[in-house]
Order: sequence, then C-alpha cells, then structure tokens
Amino acid sequence: MKPGSRRVLLVDNDPMFRRLLTTLLSKETGCEVRQAHGGAEAIDAAELWRPDLVILDISMPRLDGFAACHALKQGKLKPAPQVMMVSAHSTLEEQVKAFSAGADDYLVKPIDHLEFRSRVHLHFRLREAQAVVKRSQRKLRKRHAELQRLTSERSREMLATQDIAIFTLAKVAESRDNETGMHLTRMREYSQLLACDLRDRSPYADQIDNTFLDDLYRSSPLHDIGKVGIPDAVLLKPGRLTVEEFEIMKQHASIGANILQQAVKQSASGSFLAMAALIAQSHHERWDGTGYPRGLAGADIPLPGRIVAVADVFDALTSKRPYKEPWPAEKAAQYIEEQSGSHFDPVIVDAFRRVLPRFLDVHRSCGDDGSSLMSMLQTATALNSADVTTYIERAMAFTTDVPAFMSRTPDIVMI
Repeated sequence: MKPGSRRVLLVDNDPMFRRLLTTLLSKETGCEVRQAHGGAEAIDAAELWRPDLVILDISMPRLDGFAACHALKQGKLKPAPQVMMVSAHSTLEEQVKAFSAGADDYLVKPIDHLEFRSRVHLHFRLREAQAVVKRSQRKLRKRHAELQRLTSERSREMLATQDIAIFTLAKVAESRDNETGMHLTRMREYSQLLACDLRDRSPYADQIDNTFLDDLYRSSPLHDIGKVGIPDAVLLKPGRLTVEEFEIMKQHASIGANILQQAVKQSASGSFLAMAALIAQSHHERWDGTGYPRGLAGADIPLPGRIVAVADVFDALTSKRPYKEPWPAEKAAQYIEEQSGSHFDPVIVDAFRRVLPRFLDVHRSCGDDGSSLMSMLQTATALNSADVTTYIERAMAFTTDVPAFMSRTPDIVMI
C-alpha cells in the first residue's frame, strides 16, 4: 500500500479535534483524510469512499461510536476497515464494550502525537498484511481448483486406460471362445441393472454402495478370463463335451480366479480386481450347491458371483452360438424364473423380474455388430496415449495366439 493510497476517515463531533488530527495525519503519515461529524454520516462515507482506517470517537449524538463501529465491521465493506476508537474518559468497561463492538484499537484523549502516529502506521501495516494474505488465499484457491481439475482429469484418464486394458484382456479370452462381440458389453450392463435394483429394494441393500457398483461394472467383463488356459480342442469343440472334457472346461473358473488373485497382490487397484477374482471363481456356482468349482450353496456364494450368474445365463440363452439358435427373450426369462431357488438366488431373480424390460432394451441396443470394441478403440485414441494404443494393437495382434500374447506381455495380468 503506497502512502498516497492510504485513506483515513476521521469521525468526531468536535471540529477542533478533527482539524488537529487531519493536520497531523496529512503531514506525518502522508494519508488522504476525510472527515465525518457523526456515526450515521461515517457509515455512509465509508461505504462510498472505502477507507483503510476509521478513527472513531465514542461519544457522539444519535449514533454513538459503539453502534457505528459494529455497523462498519458487519456492513457491506469487505474487507471491513480497521477501526481505532477514541475516548475522553477511559474505563475498563468502555474498553471491553469497544472491543466487543469490533474495534481494532482503543486510544485515550488527549492523544500523544508520537503514540498516535505509531498506532496509525501499525494499522496500515496490518491492513497491508491482510491484503497480502487475501491475495495469497485467492492464488491458493485458484491453484487448488486447478490441481483438483488436473487430478480429476488424470483420474478419469487412468480409469479409462484401465478399462480399455481390462476390456482388451477380456476380449482375449472371449476371442478364443464362440461368444460374440457384444457379450461383454451386455454382461456388464445386465449386471449393473441387477445390482442397482438390489441396492434400492432388497435385503442386500446394505452390501451394495457406489464402490460396489463401480467395481462390478469394471470387473464383470473378466468373468471368463480363465478360458485362456483351456485347450483349443476343448474350448472350440462345436459339439457336446464329454464328461472328461467338461471337467477340463470347468477349470476355467479356478484359472481365472488365480490369475486375478495374483494381479490383486501386485496392484494398487485391489478393490475391483478382488471382485473380479470372486466373480471368475463363483459365477458358475449354483444356489442349491450343485455348481462348480467349489460346490458352494446359498449365501456362501459371493454376491457379485450370484449377480453375474443371472446376467451370464440370460445372455448365453438369448445369443446365437454355432451350436444353437438364440432363445426368445421371453423363453430365457421364463427359464431364469424357473431356476429360482435351484440355480439362482431367489432375491436376484426377483430383481431380474423387475428390470426385465430394461434387460430387453440392452439386448436390442447392443447387438453383435462389433461396435463395442470399436468404441473402446476410439476411447483409446481420444486419450492421446501412445501406451494405450500400443497395448491395444499388441492385444489385437496376438488374440489368435494367446500363449504368445501372454508370454510377450507378462504385465497383462498386473493391470
């Protein structure tokens, strides 16, 4: 604050006292001074002129110094001016009342010139310090907002990158099977519909929060990742599997869980990968205990696995395969309901019944036209990330040779 910019409003009903202080302030402090003879006039003048310091007499008619001080400190001026109250008769009670009204200083008449000058300079320094703090706070807020924006943007990019990598990894397993292009997209949408309904109106509501929903959405495409470990002769066999072949096929649940559990140990993103491992291992369990790989029954089957089981079976039934034609959605829905209490959790079947119209919307809108993978590739391009693009290219180049792909990119299970 330069001397020429220092403004003092002098308020006293004694014109002689005002002239004395005006002379003193102008000559010895270089301030710009204006005068007011009463409290009401002081408030009006302060709002128009915005002084840095108000020297305010206590004993004034109509609106005394206490009321004027309170109005100045609580009024429209932001920041409020420094207020130095002046009194001809000092008492402890009056001082307490002055500071309670918001005064920053208290001076007793008659005024010592040296003390007065020092006090005025002190208040200017305080005012300048306050201005510096305000500017610093504004800069910090602006910087904080920018850091939050950058952090949020970076987090979104990282999540998008992870999702692309996860989806590509899931496509590796899917490409070795007879499942079709949009299976993964439909799976995650079906699972999300069921979970949202269960959160809103089911006994499982206390188990399903936003983190659960996010993890389920991101992890459900990895439900069959274990198929990368199943021999082609079994996985790609067009006809019915023998008993021995089916035992080999069932191993994909444990293989997928093992892959993902190892990833959990070496990843900071343990939440959704841990759920992915649960889903991979449990989505072929049955409510009555006749499923695989561990023969779990009822609530012993992890909730994410029970949800994905319904989504997976519905999509398998309503999708075309080389060995079967798609079932009508009504027939598939009837099968799901008939299997309530045997294959599927009855509570989840109830949720399925409620959201069936939205299942049908997903089934119609996510046809097997390959648009899901194209969408993921477009997202990767939008990220401007050479690493992601390279990852996608390598993944697609090796989908026909999974062992080679896995050996050339050992970090694929560490996502």
